[in-house]
Parts: sequence; structure tokens; C-alpha cells
Amino acid sequence: MTAVAPDVRLSLDEVRELARRGLARTGLSPAHVDAVAETMVAGERDGCASHGIYRLLVAANSVRRGVAVPDAVPQVSSPAQALVRVDGRGGVAQLPFELGKPLLVEKAKLLGIAALALTNVVHFAALWPEVEALAREGLAALAVTPSHAWVAPAGGTRPVFGTNPIAFGWPRPGDEPFVFDFATSAVARGEIELHRRAGKPVPDDWGYDRDGNPTTDAQAVLDGAMRTFGGHKGSALAAMVELLAGPLIGEMTSRESIAADAGRSGSPIGGELIIAINPAAFTGDRLFDAMQSAEAMFAEIVGQGARLPSQRRYAARRRTVVEGVTIPAALYADILELLES
Repeated sequence: MTAVAPDVRLSLDEVRELARRGLARTGLSPAHVDAVAETMVAGERDGCASHGIYRLLVAANSVRRGVAVPDAVPQVSSPAQALVRVDGRGGVAQLPFELGKPLLVEKAKLLGIAALALTNVVHFAALWPEVEALAREGLAALAVTPSHAWVAPAGGTRPVFGTNPIAFGWPRPGDEPFVFDFATSAVARGEIELHRRAGKPVPDDWGYDRDGNPTTDAQAVLDGAMRTFGGHKGSALAAMVELLAGPLIGEMTSRESIAADAGRSGSPIGGELIIAINPAAFTGDRLFDAMQSAEAMFAEIVGQGARLPSQRRYAARRRTVVEGVTIPAALYADILELLES
């Protein structure tokens, strides 16, 4: 009987070093390495394994297959008074956001509302780090992005949409921001991939095989089509994301993104829209009362035993800072192989 290798425990600093070494090995420029590594550390730190160090393999694949430009130099512009645009020049999305954020914050605080369009970027990370960063600046924030056409519309079985996440952040004085980030698909694609890697079946309502039949085989879902969450409601939200972060900003839809990939199996190519709103611009001298009203709502939610969407991540954050994180042995072995390649 073959012994199963034990999982590997790492500190967050060790995760960061592993991410940086791996990303540098793929050929990413130092500025991109720093920005991307921090999103991977954030995923592990907050208990989101599907967006943690596993994404190092995803990033490496996109660079090595020529999908992501490793040394792209993003270009920041201001097409209108309340708008910011960052052309990622074919690179990954994290650095373009970091470069565009200061101007987005400045415009939102000055004008009350502003929007940032990231275009010509490759996206493989979660959206919550971006809206959380803006909420910590005292702004409400909304972010959306399409992906590859992996998801069937409600009532269909052929892919049209991406996983098309929606993220929202709300500032909370003296407390962690209220943040949620969820795919409009039944589950994030990374979750299905982790099931595939572990040889575990998936629930039969996560997706279809190539013939349009429900299946519990993770690989069959990856090869077929995922489902939206909530039936027609999730399907409508997925379509909204396609429009806001696709045609609205002059970018590709999920179908166009997967066509542009041309069989390279890389990460989604296209755009992201981020809207930032300054509550003080609407409320003026009533800002304190408005924020207290929001806090009363949060208190009512948790007071009856319900959980705010961000609470579990913040709890994991407090724990992993002290205890570190656990990486599956097989994933760790794949990362070491990447470092030696």
C-alpha cells in the first residue's frame, strides 16, 4: 500500500516567498511578481485555497503558453473626468489595478463617484482584494469581470458566460470592511479544479458533461459546461457582468475571450470594471448617521446568528497569521517541480 504524503504547513511569509520565486521563474517582471504574489498570499491567508498558491500554476501556464505578456508595462489614462482606464498591454491584471487605484480613489473622493476600466488584461485572481482595498479608503466599491465561456445560461447546456464574479465592498468605521465576492456560476471554477486534482466527485448540480447531461465527474464538468447559481437569476447577473466589463468598456465577452485563447488553455483575457463611490458625497454632514444606519443593519444580521459574508475570511486571517496555512502535498510537489523546471 502506497503511503500518502502529508500536507505541508507553511507560514504566510513562506507562501509569499514561494509565490515570488515561482512567478519569477515563469518570467514575470519584478513589478508584476510583487503584485501577483500578494493576491496569492491573501487567498491562503483568508482561507480561499482556490485563489491561493494554487493560482501560481495557473499563472505559470498562462505565461508559458503566451497568453499573458510577462513584462507588460500598463498605461494609465483618464478618458473623462470621472473615469480611469488602464491598458494592461496583455499582462496580468494585478499590477494595472495597483497603478490605477490612486487615481480612482482621488477622483471618487473629489467627484463622489468614479470608475476604473482595466482593459487588455489576463485575469486569474479573486476580486475581493480590490474592493476591500477601496473600502479601506472609505469608499463603497463594486467590481465585475467576465472570463472564458465556461458556463451555460439557465435553461441551456452550452457555455456562453464566464464564471463572471461580482464583488462589493463597504467601509465600516472601526471595523473590517463588509466585503463579498461570488461567482455567478454555481461555484468558482477553481473549486472544480481542486476536486479534480483530489480525485473527488462534485455535486451533480454544478455542471454538465459535453453531451449536456448532469455529472459528478469534475473533469467532465471542466470539459462541458458549468451552471449558473440560482437558475435564471444567476444567468441574468452573468449577462449583466458580460455587458458591464465587456462591450461597455470596449472589451471582449467570455465567448470572445475563449476564442482569443485559441486552444492554449490560458486564463481569461479581457477587461474588468470597478466603480468607487464616496458615501460622504451623498450624505454630507449626515455621514455619521448614514454609517450608523449601516452598522445597525449588520448588527441585526449577526444578532440573530447569521453570518456576514466577510466574517469567515477575517476569522481565517486572524488564525493563519499565527498558525500559517496547510498546502496539499500534491500541490506543493507541483510547485517545487515548477521551481526546478
